[in-house]
Amino acid sequence: MTFTLTSTDISDGGLLPDAQVQAKGNTSPHLKWSGAPEGTKSFAITCYDPDAPTGSGFWHWTVANIPADVTEIPAGGLLPSGAVEGRTDFGEPGFGGAAPPPGHGPHRYIFTVFAVDTDRLDVTPDNSGAVFGFNLHFHTLAKASITATYENAG
Repeated sequence: MTFTLTSTDISDGGLLPDAQVQAKGNTSPHLKWSGAPEGTKSFAITCYDPDAPTGSGFWHWTVANIPADVTEIPAGGLLPSGAVEGRTDFGEPGFGGAAPPPGHGPHRYIFTVFAVDTDRLDVTPDNSGAVFGFNLHFHTLAKASITATYENAG
């Protein structure tokens, strides 16, 4: 079985809805996954914009330590007990919606769910997306993504 990610809010290759734009709704999307590989002990979620004019992209959401029996997160990010949201590049933990600079062209927002081989990654709400990514690099069994775009025409 293939590890897959679906959503009732966003579609792969589609436009990011206003609900996921910082100035319009700033709400994390519904995410549902299936087909996690054997040995999955927890899940993690990231939302990353590789097109941000930073030289290193922009982390919009990092979540780790979602229990293995959870396979869906509702819109608004009501997370299960024990899950940890990391610091986004906005400077605080939690979801931060799309906010590209005006006239910069379309940006990709990559929502990824990771099947993780440990119950708990050693991350805190103070950790950056890079720290979450570093930990995920060593513990990912599989990942599935949805990429949506958004442009601030200004």
